[in-house]
Amino acid sequence: MTTTELEVSAAGGSVEVAAQPVTRTVVEDLTARGRRSPARAALRTWRGRVLRFAIPVLLVGLWQLASAVGWVDEFTLPPPSKILEAYKELWTAGDLQAALPVSLRRAGIGLFFGVAIGLGLGLFAGLWKLGEEIFDAPLQMLRTIPFIAVVPLFITWFGIGEKPKLILIAAATVFPVYLNTYHGVRGIDKKLVEAGQIFGLRGWRLATQVILPTALPAALTGLRYASGVALLALVLAEQINARAGIGYLLNNANQNQRPDIVIAGILIYALLGIVVDIVMRLVEHFALPWRPRVTIG
Repeated sequence: MTTTELEVSAAGGSVEVAAQPVTRTVVEDLTARGRRSPARAALRTWRGRVLRFAIPVLLVGLWQLASAVGWVDEFTLPPPSKILEAYKELWTAGDLQAALPVSLRRAGIGLFFGVAIGLGLGLFAGLWKLGEEIFDAPLQMLRTIPFIAVVPLFITWFGIGEKPKLILIAAATVFPVYLNTYHGVRGIDKKLVEAGQIFGLRGWRLATQVILPTALPAALTGLRYASGVALLALVLAEQINARAGIGYLLNNANQNQRPDIVIAGILIYALLGIVVDIVMRLVEHFALPWRPRVTIG
């Protein structure tokens, strides 16, 4: 956009007027174009919900169809209809109602102790140099050991009761929480720490008001990952002479040649994983309302 500017100068009582073209840049506001209409936003929301439901239903339908036309042997891979009958059998006998609380209690207790230990070690190693020097190297080595490899040792050390099961779940969940908490604390922008120090924050006030809130997203990511690991460890833990729980049902079904009940038990583990993930998403949503949700499509 070009306009004309007048210059006035005084020389010997005369006034000289000169016209000079001045070029000005006009910035056009394009933010409105990037906004999504309510209809488009609603379409994206419902599309996601429909796809999350439709794709599993489609896979189950293909599974049933493959069994109906004889592509898959029913004894090798029972169809969904047989698995529903197995659920009905377990529910009628009361086995499912008795097994679920036992397995959830095991996973919950092991996860609680694992998260507490991992969170404490992650904060200690992240906030203090001494903690890093003491714990980081040993934990980095231990986390590379598959927890299935230590099952015989746990049985030797703690017997075949509930103790080795809980310790196995706790040990498996320590490392995800530790790593994410440690890196969350150490990955804080130094400018935030310097800004807190300028405002007079030192020691615990700096840690509780600047460092820990900034590291909270990473810690919650570790907790979410550890929740899934707890279920994986539960599957293995319940193979150690279990007298109750979902693993006990699977062992009995395997001995009695009941693949339908075996698959039903595996699907219960999968459903528990989905429920735990939904719960952790809700926790993150309410604990981190300020975190943006960025997608490219």
